[in-house]
This record gives sequence, C-alpha cells and structure tokens, in this order.
Amino acid sequence: MKGLNRKKYSVQFFIVALLGFVCFSCNQQEFHRSEDLITHILDPESGYTKSTNVNGVNYVITYKPTDMMVAQEIFDNTTPAGIDSLRIKYKDFMYFNISIHKNGKEVLNSMGQSREQFGAMVNQLAFGMGKAVNLVTQKKDTIEHLDYIYPRVYGMGGTTDILFIYPRDPKLLSNEKFKLTIEDFGLKTGEVAFHFDTKSILKEPLLDFSEFN
Repeated sequence: MKGLNRKKYSVQFFIVALLGFVCFSCNQQEFHRSEDLITHILDPESGYTKSTNVNGVNYVITYKPTDMMVAQEIFDNTTPAGIDSLRIKYKDFMYFNISIHKNGKEVLNSMGQSREQFGAMVNQLAFGMGKAVNLVTQKKDTIEHLDYIYPRVYGMGGTTDILFIYPRDPKLLSNEKFKLTIEDFGLKTGEVAFHFDTKSILKEPLLDFSEFN
C-alpha cells in the first residue's frame, strides 16, 4: 500500500507540475516579427535591458531570450523541426549582452595615445572579463559563466559589445531577483550593478517564427 500511495502521489505531483507549466507558458508574450521582439527587449520598461552612466562611461545590459538567439540562425527555408532543434540548443542557457562606450566611443578608442594602456585593455577585454563580470543570486551565490564572446570591431563600431553565457541555474531562478555586476576594469567607474527580476526571465517572450515561413 505504501508503494501504491507513493506512486499515486508521484502521478498527482506530475499533473500539478504539468498544469502549472502550461498555465505559466500561457503568460509568455509572443511576437510575430523578430523586429518587434527586439524592440520589446530593448525597451527599459520591459525589464530586460538595464543601463547606467558613470563618469562618461555608458553601460547597457540586455538579456537575450532563447527565441532571440534562435532567430539569428533562422533562414527562410528553416523547417519547424529545425526551429525546435535550435530552441533545444539554446534553452538551457542565459545570454547577457554587455554594451559599453565612453563618450560615444568604444572602449579601446577611448584609451588615448598610450600603447601600454591600449595593450592592457585589449588583454582585459579578450581574456579578463570573466573575472570582472559576475552573476549573483539573491542569496549571494555566484553563478559561473560558461563562456563569453568579445568580437573585435577594430574601431568600426561605437560600442564595445560582449556576450556572456550562463547556465539556467536553479539557484538563480528559484529566487525573486538576481544581479549582474561589473567590477572596475580600468574605466574608473567603480563596480556597477544591474538588478533583474527572475519572473521576467522565466516568462521571457517568444517568437512564433511565422515571418520565416
């Protein structure tokens, strides 16, 4: 009887969890066009983009939802099965784009004429940002990044952009809030912090990909 009761409880728990997931998914906003999704994400009111300016250095942090990442790899002939495959590829990770400029210039272009300073900043951006950027739970646990991508633009862009990739760690998502912090890495800003609501990540917007059909 005890074994039967445990099985009955397990089935009930599964049904409740499944219903909760379905109801929760219904609350996710869905967009028909990728441009509209991007506009929504970049709107500070959405909660997915945070910014601050310290001593002329402008930081913009943008959370990129799964379907935003998927849309970057979609072509007109991509099948629904291909879209599902890409969603599986990205769904277990969180992506944060960090955009930085100083007085309208990308970080390297703001270093002046000093070759030493320029070389040190190149090394920092390429190899040292993993230690400077931290994702911290409400309980002050640090989530280790899996990777970060820093594409050199060689003075052709107005901002320095770095994409950080983190696991969807339950330690982070089981609390109401979390923060992303950036230590001062040579721009004389001190540490800056950006606070996010976990609910917005769990209810991240979707794209129906109808524009690609």
